Amino acid sequence: MSSIERVVQTGTTSDVMTPAELANIAFLAWSSFSIFLMIQGAGLFYSGLSKRKSALTQAALSLIVTAVVQIQWFVWGYSLSFARNASKFIGTLQFAGLHNLTRNFNSVPELGNAVFQSMLASLTAALLVGSIADRARIVPLVVFIFIWSTVVYDPIACWTWNSNGWGSIMGYLDYAGGTPIHMCAGMTALAYSFMVGKKYEEPDLHRPHSTMFVVIGTCLLWVGWFGFNSGANLVATPRAVQALLNTQIAAAFGGFAWVGLDYRMGGKWSIVGFCSGVISGLVSITPAAGFVPSWSAPVFGVLGGVLCNTGTKVKYYLKIDDSLDVFAVHGVGAMVGNILTALFASVAIAGSNGPEDLPFKGGWLDHHYIQLAYQLAVSLAAAGYSFVVSVLILYIIQYIPGLHLRITAEDEELGIDIAEHDEYAFDYVELYPDLPLDEEILGADKRGPAAQDSFVHDGEIPLHDLNMGNESLANAAANVPGWVGAHAKFR
Repeated sequence: MSSIERVVQTGTTSDVMTPAELANIAFLAWSSFSIFLMIQGAGLFYSGLSKRKSALTQAALSLIVTAVVQIQWFVWGYSLSFARNASKFIGTLQFAGLHNLTRNFNSVPELGNAVFQSMLASLTAALLVGSIADRARIVPLVVFIFIWSTVVYDPIACWTWNSNGWGSIMGYLDYAGGTPIHMCAGMTALAYSFMVGKKYEEPDLHRPHSTMFVVIGTCLLWVGWFGFNSGANLVATPRAVQALLNTQIAAAFGGFAWVGLDYRMGGKWSIVGFCSGVISGLVSITPAAGFVPSWSAPVFGVLGGVLCNTGTKVKYYLKIDDSLDVFAVHGVGAMVGNILTALFASVAIAGSNGPEDLPFKGGWLDHHYIQLAYQLAVSLAAAGYSFVVSVLILYIIQYIPGLHLRITAEDEELGIDIAEHDEYAFDYVELYPDLPLDEEILGADKRGPAAQDSFVHDGEIPLHDLNMGNESLANAAANVPGWVGAHAKFR
């Protein structure tokens, strides 16, 4: 045995691992860690888009749902998705408790695949919670995520990624999770926001409390997508590098496509719009990352950015309050990616073997035109199944004592952070729970186009005086017209 080979104890036997196998394990561990970063990035992204009095909850939900899914995945989630004796629709309890896993699974220990897939399942749950920002109770959400993971996510993962699944047998292509992750998250988000109902306040009063959080969250999501898409290959090969390159290109084009459309309509270069476009491009390329040539990646990015941007209008027609446009970005983006995969999938990129070593015939580039029907069949089936079953689960949960889905109108005005946790993201939120309007701030005076729809501090009052006690405020009010009424509203 060479100096770089290692002996790994497995029960009572010893297995010699080659350098290539060790490299694959390291690659898979890095990919799993990257997805965990994505989950926290999603939390920050949603937190930044939320109100300041909901910011803590949205950031923390990424951790909470990760913990729930990890428990479910350990108990039976992995087995229901990847059992080797699975039916066409769902697995068995063959690997319940992560028992009986083999040492080798596509050149890596099967435990490594279980960890990687657990991160994907957790990410799916973390993505959908943005649709119910500001108004959904935590305990019913935790119960829902555990049940939903079992009866919605696991079956769809089995359809698409298990070699026994009906989608896999038919020939459906999904490299990294266009349907099990993004379509599932988008349609479940639509179902949850439908069942919870609209916010009590007018939608046009809502605006992001921290664009900086949105930028940081997008950075973590983009970085994590490196491991997400390239790690779907499970092993470090040139195909993983191809997936990584396609991911980068689509993200870049998606960002400019979305912000370009916003600029044409509003004349402003929106940072939030650019970040949303980047994520739309990333979502769209996900099912195709390891199947398509690099020259096609801009098509995924541009169409993903434009159509996901357009998809944000759907909730107004449906009269559903999807708070942070999860359906538009992930549901619409997944459908765009699945369809384009059928058009651009190429044997020259993916090789002769597809998922689970089934014959790979490519898409329209290789004159395999039926692939479009396969992509549409699985996409539409997963979309309908996710929405309908999620609605049924929520309908049942809301009638269980103590599991009503949403907070009260009074608690929503107070803020979900204090109503559910009695904690704040920032200490000043207790004093100023809402983002005030300009005309209500200290007689604020807008100074030029850049100040429109933004907070402009009145230069006559030192910033530190905004935290003064009532007695000091009363003294300051004598010299500042309009101060008493404006401050009293936000006390």
